[in-house]
Amino acid sequence: MTTVSIVNVTSYTGSELLRLIVQHPAFEVISVTGRSEAGKRLVEVFPFLRALTPVSSERRERRPVDPEMVIVEEPAPSDLAFVCLPHAAAAEAVVKLVAAGTKVVDLSADFRLHDVAVYEEWYKHIHPAPDLLEQAVYGLCERYREDVRNATLVANPGCHTTTSILALSPAFAAGIVEPNVIVDSKTGISGGGRKPSLGYHFPEQNDDASAYSVTGHRHMPEIAQEVVRAASDGGHPLERELRITFIPHLVPMTRGILSTNYVDLKVVSGQPLPTTEEVRALYEQYYVDEPFVHVVDQPPHTKWAYGSNHCFIYPIIDQRAQRLIVVSCLDNLVKGASGQAIQNANLLCGLPETAGLAVLGVHP
Repeated sequence: MTTVSIVNVTSYTGSELLRLIVQHPAFEVISVTGRSEAGKRLVEVFPFLRALTPVSSERRERRPVDPEMVIVEEPAPSDLAFVCLPHAAAAEAVVKLVAAGTKVVDLSADFRLHDVAVYEEWYKHIHPAPDLLEQAVYGLCERYREDVRNATLVANPGCHTTTSILALSPAFAAGIVEPNVIVDSKTGISGGGRKPSLGYHFPEQNDDASAYSVTGHRHMPEIAQEVVRAASDGGHPLERELRITFIPHLVPMTRGILSTNYVDLKVVSGQPLPTTEEVRALYEQYYVDEPFVHVVDQPPHTKWAYGSNHCFIYPIIDQRAQRLIVVSCLDNLVKGASGQAIQNANLLCGLPETAGLAVLGVHP
């Protein structure tokens, strides 16, 4: 049995980890932290845990999550820790955990970018633990599965980034597109976190849609980093610098990300452009053995992935514009955060990658 700590359990990603670990066959949460709620029982903060059947002392059966567990300020020693703190604060916690010999999945952005200068440019502060950047593995299992298996520290990818990287990687790896990308991404309001603010207040968001971070979102360099690497790893390194425009939009739904990705096709004199059928076959082959990525033949809906760790991808060729369009969607709290964190943790701990995650989305 793998013992687990959740650092900052009171976040949306922390509570989602609880929901998912409840059904995990090999994880047992022994410690949860949350300074604002320290001293309270989990069930006081998350009443949905009342649905867990009480276990008498006589039965003594294992339970992955004990709703009566008291939230503390510092995590107890455990085999594995999920860190759900904001950037900067996360790195400080990770340093202590790694030094104690704990395997860590960090859900913040602190270890996703390989270049410390790029991190400091986008996050506007000095990186708290630059020495750990070389040790950290980018936790997109579909690209770095073997690296994750052998890691100590995994940087869980961002939600927008996961949606777009999975959509763009096959095309760049195959060398069929130009390094000029536009990403139009729509997200539900849970991506803004659990702390109340006016911008995420129901009367402000209901019946509304808006773009944000239009001058540059922090997920953009992460997308660029991984798209460039996909091209290189596929044997088609980019001949010139990647140009990427990424515009996220907030829409009035709780969960979900729908990303529409536009990329110019490479035009070679005397050669026809690839057809939609050919590109779909390319994508199907790229993801042939992936349990959580599905290439589909119609534009996907965010509802398909709601509550699940699955990502749906729909590639199509616009022959008139000579452009590849890839629509992708996932649940930002699951495949975009906590579900992907468990997927990574499974590999870290030598477990089947799908352990505790084999569920369909909620429908309707």
